[in-house]
Amino acid sequence: MTLDSFSFMRHEILLLAVIILLLIAEIFIPKNKKSNIVHLVVLLFGVHTVVGIFPMGEESLFGGMFRTNNLIHFFKNVLNIGVFILLLQSTDWIQEKIFSQNRGTEFFLLLFSSLLGMYFMISAGDFLMFYIGLELSTLPVAALTAYETSKRISSEAGIKFILSAGLASGTALFGITLLYASSGSIYFDDIMQLIASDNLTILAFILFFTGLAFKISLVPFHFWTADVYEGAPISVASYLSVISKGSAVFILMIMLFTVLKPLMHIWENLLYLIALATMFMGNLFALRQQNMKRFLAYSSIAQAGFILLGMVTGTQLGTATVVYFVMIYIFSNLAAFGVVQAISLKTGRENMNDYEGLYRTNPNLSLVMMLALFSLAGIPPVAGFFGKFFLFTAAASKGYYLLVFIAVVNVTISLYYYLLVVRAMFIRTNESAIPYFKNKIYMRLGLIIAAAGILVLGLYSPLYDYIYELSSSFCGCDL
Repeated sequence: MTLDSFSFMRHEILLLAVIILLLIAEIFIPKNKKSNIVHLVVLLFGVHTVVGIFPMGEESLFGGMFRTNNLIHFFKNVLNIGVFILLLQSTDWIQEKIFSQNRGTEFFLLLFSSLLGMYFMISAGDFLMFYIGLELSTLPVAALTAYETSKRISSEAGIKFILSAGLASGTALFGITLLYASSGSIYFDDIMQLIASDNLTILAFILFFTGLAFKISLVPFHFWTADVYEGAPISVASYLSVISKGSAVFILMIMLFTVLKPLMHIWENLLYLIALATMFMGNLFALRQQNMKRFLAYSSIAQAGFILLGMVTGTQLGTATVVYFVMIYIFSNLAAFGVVQAISLKTGRENMNDYEGLYRTNPNLSLVMMLALFSLAGIPPVAGFFGKFFLFTAAASKGYYLLVFIAVVNVTISLYYYLLVVRAMFIRTNESAIPYFKNKIYMRLGLIIAAAGILVLGLYSPLYDYIYELSSSFCGCDL
């Protein structure tokens, strides 16, 4: 391995450099000017995101522990864009609420540390690198969840998250141990050749799957989701909903389509059942919610069920549809959470009833929220429609017609509760409606990028063909 090989770790090295520069800035910038760190963060991470877009080949480093290819590189760029939008939407909250407590820089350090762990997790070539990345991506989020220490509900959310995450992590580690016991190796390529469908391996897979199902909020490992989202700061709930979940979906897909491909006759039936339970549970419980963070939490659970429609196929088409849908989901959910954050920061209101008459006072925010909800519901011509359509196509291509039919039923259910919010904003009136307010430049920019992503991917999306081509050389799927 030469020095040039480290260029294939471009994302990891650049993000680590950003973290070190923030530590230096925290030390040397005077206390009365600490709020300027926000501008430095946006600039540094913006540069990191742009530099990461430049193409990168396929490489394996450190004896196979770390690997990258075009699809992994592309997905890291998707995560970067999502985090950049999230940073833009979080700046007002950080400057107005957090820097006054002298804890602003720590928020960014924890956030970037978690993202760094996700980089290593999805580039892992063995279970040691995978588990290190998993822990690095999870532990900082526990601190972020309880970041608003003045609020009891935030502390409760942090405790619930760390206890649930600890149990899930331990369960996954036990599964990894059993996989090592059955194959004699921790390297993915070796395990793929040695794995057999015996009872020990099946038990190892179930335990390992449980740990990742927790991060994706699949039923029945979803119980923490609504409580943690409600108690956590909105920026952190948004991060959990899109970035953390997206990276977990990607690494689970890698594992199922490569390392655990010999067990496909087992995991495809398991994913089938969990997809049904997750879609129904998320949608039915979302019908009852009034708090917008809990509402979006159950919505995200339902969306995870839809993602499994592409994952259950184990094909190139399934790979492309999952990546494409996750990208659309990131833009859609960030737009919805961004509007919720903007309103909560200015008024403190977070219930659905508070949105009544919002279009008359804040039409731009209403339109962004409507666009996001239409995309999550899968209404054409926005991007969410094509994302769900491709997922249904992938499932139907393998003969899962009943699963597709049930998914369409769940789309109808989700359409009802998404339209409840739209009705409140555009049709209902409220004497004490949210007054007009104007967001600052970073928040407006974040909402504009998210809304543009929803429209562009829906109205003009050759990106799907590009992702499909990337998937052709990925993981040896049945093409």
